[in-house]
Amino acid sequence: MLKVGELAALANLTVRTLHHYDSIGLLRPSARSDAGYRLYDRDDVVRLHRIQALRAFGLSLSDIGLTLDSPAGSPLAIVDRQLEALEVRMAEATRLRDQLLRVRTQLVQGSAPDLSTWLTTLENTMDMINVYERYFTKEELERLPMVRSDAAQAQWQAMVEQVRGLIESQVPPSSGAAKAFALRWLQMFERDTGGDAALQAKLNAMAEREKDAVGMPAQIFDYVKAAVGALKFDTWAKYLRPEVLERMRRHYATRGHEWTDLIAQVQAEIKADPEGTGPRARDLGRQWMALFHDMVGTDPQDIDAFRKGTATEPILRMGPGIGDATLAWLRKALST
Repeated sequence: MLKVGELAALANLTVRTLHHYDSIGLLRPSARSDAGYRLYDRDDVVRLHRIQALRAFGLSLSDIGLTLDSPAGSPLAIVDRQLEALEVRMAEATRLRDQLLRVRTQLVQGSAPDLSTWLTTLENTMDMINVYERYFTKEELERLPMVRSDAAQAQWQAMVEQVRGLIESQVPPSSGAAKAFALRWLQMFERDTGGDAALQAKLNAMAEREKDAVGMPAQIFDYVKAAVGALKFDTWAKYLRPEVLERMRRHYATRGHEWTDLIAQVQAEIKADPEGTGPRARDLGRQWMALFHDMVGTDPQDIDAFRKGTATEPILRMGPGIGDATLAWLRKALST
C-alpha cells in the first residue's frame, strides 16, 4: 500500500490535493496505519486514474463524483474514452504535419499562402501546443524555444525532415552522415533546454509517449535514437571493453526504453523530495542501480571506466536528462 506522499509523487499531484479529495469524499484511502497515515491500495489507484482522466476531459470535481458512480465512469469506459482522445490527438498531429508540408511547398515555390491557409495552420499549431501544456508548467513552457519561438520550431521541423530524408535514402543510423546529424540534434536539444536535466527528462518522456502528437512518428523517433546511440557507442568504445559494449547494446535493445520513464520519475521525485530521504527516493535509487548494473555489469573496473567516460566526454552527458545534481541526489537517496 502507498502512503499519501508516495501516491502524490507517483501521480504528479500535491499531498494537499489528495487530502482535498479525501475531505470531499472523492478518493478516500482504503486504510490508515497505526500512526494514522492514509494508505492507498490498488483499487484506490484505479479510482485516482479515473478521476485524473475525467479532469482531463474537463469535468468539475462535483461532476466527477457523480460520473464515477455511473456506467460512464467504469474503468473500461474511462480507458475507452482515453483511447478515443489519443486517436484524436494523433489525427491532429498528422493533420498539422500535412498542413505544414503544404505551406512549406508553397513557400519553397515562391508563392504566398492565403489567409485561410495561415489560419488553419495556426489552429493546428495551437492543438499541438496543448500537448506540451499537459507536461510542462507555464514557466517551463516560457523556457522552451520550440514552443514559443517560430524560428526554433522551424529548425526542429527541418531536423525532422532531414531524418525523413535519411530514412527514405536508406542511410543506416550507424553511418557517418547519420551520426553527424545525431550530434547536431543533441547540440540543438542542449541549446533549447539550456542543459536543464529536468526539462530534458520531461521532453524525452513526452516524445516517448506522444510520438505522433508532437510530430515525431515512431519511425522518425526510432531512427534518431539509433543514430544517437551509434554516435555515443563510438565514444564509449574509447573507454569500455568490447564485452561491456556488447552488453550495453543488448541492454539498450531490450530495456533501453526503461531509462526514459525512470529518469522522468527521478526528476519528479527530486522536485517532491529535494533531500532524497523518503522511501520513494530509496526505491527509485534501487531501481536505478539495478538498471545500471544490467547495462554495465558489476565489475568495479568497468564501472570506473564508464564513469570516467561520462566525466570526460561531454557528448555522453547530452540528452538523457541526467545532470550532476541528479546523480548526487541518487547517491544521497541510496545512502539513507
